[in-house]
Amino acid sequence: MAAPLPRLRPDLDMMPSPLAEQPGLLIRDPMRYSTVTLVVPPALVPGLSCFDGQKDEGDLRAALSRATGRLTTGDSARQMLDALSQAGFLDDARFAELRATRAAALAALAERPAAHAGSAYPDEVPALTRTLRGYFDGAPSEDGLGAGAAPFAIAAPHVSPEGGWRSYAAAYRALPADAGDRVFVVLGTSHYGIPDRYGLTRKPFATPFGNARTETALVDALARAAPSAVSFDEPAGFVEHAVEFQVVFLQHLYGPDVRILPVLCGAFVEGPRQRRRPEASDAVERFVGALGELAAREGERLVFVLGVDFAHVGLRYGDRRAARADVGTSVDVARRDRERLARIAAGDGDGFWELVTERGEDDLKWCGTSPLYTFLRALPEARGTLRGYQQWNIDESSIVSFGAVSFSRG
Repeated sequence: MAAPLPRLRPDLDMMPSPLAEQPGLLIRDPMRYSTVTLVVPPALVPGLSCFDGQKDEGDLRAALSRATGRLTTGDSARQMLDALSQAGFLDDARFAELRATRAAALAALAERPAAHAGSAYPDEVPALTRTLRGYFDGAPSEDGLGAGAAPFAIAAPHVSPEGGWRSYAAAYRALPADAGDRVFVVLGTSHYGIPDRYGLTRKPFATPFGNARTETALVDALARAAPSAVSFDEPAGFVEHAVEFQVVFLQHLYGPDVRILPVLCGAFVEGPRQRRRPEASDAVERFVGALGELAAREGERLVFVLGVDFAHVGLRYGDRRAARADVGTSVDVARRDRERLARIAAGDGDGFWELVTERGEDDLKWCGTSPLYTFLRALPEARGTLRGYQQWNIDESSIVSFGAVSFSRG
């Protein structure tokens, strides 16, 4: 019996090729084990289903033969296998080598480097300062929303600042002007981390502004209280933008040496078991409890910043139909988003989770669910005010929704 083909890595980014002269399926490695980008031609895309750890090269040749109408596809099958392997896209010996090399390099770093400077935002301080100042100056004023108790937490987007700057500005304007001497607990979505786990680091966060100081004593307190729930310095954390973008905005407002407690929140286990409460996982229950105890013990010394986006809809995200912001089916997306936001604002973790799971797996694909739910459970006294909601076409056929929420103690 022929040996099965290696599995295609599940953590790859796949999307329709944006290049008209090179159609097909674009594949790249968001984890940066590999710097290669491949575009699989349309005729070969059906062959990708054979890289499931069960089918063999004969199955691949048969799949390509059916897709192309050619009887002889041996060379194409071998070339496809070799290209995917050399790119580091298969779970094989080549990928194991790339992974070990990168893990060793990251472990040796004294700081968590800025992974997105120069792409998502400027990598020079003058240009970055001008850009961020322009975001705040250009965003509409929100007079009248600041009444009541001073917020101790905000939810801001983690979408590209280019697309979400109005919501970023609305969220960060809600923070107290004198909060610079506090510790910012940054709960961000971990897009590629271990499900039901929380990623921590003791390394400072480097950005063009300088190094934000990680409060290692608080990191160690969480690790001691919930050791089975945390992992340190996963490679996924070094490419993640959900915390990095928040650090940049905090440094802009309060200075480069702000103190942070960065926490990457892994997705909750999905599939047939998703309707269960996340606390059914002992790891999640322990971490939520530990974070709540930490918040109670530290009190007003802590300010919480959540880096979260909401819905992801359209062709880019596996849906069958294209999506345009604020029109057509996106109007219903907005309605459902606002229903969830109402539960969040009320501090209703149960109600929020019921809406996320009401159709089984979350068809809106909210990637801020785990930080939001973790926050609501750890700080049940939080009550929110919605300060902005947006939809943005991340490409011509797909949208991301996000917004700004401030939280006071109920």
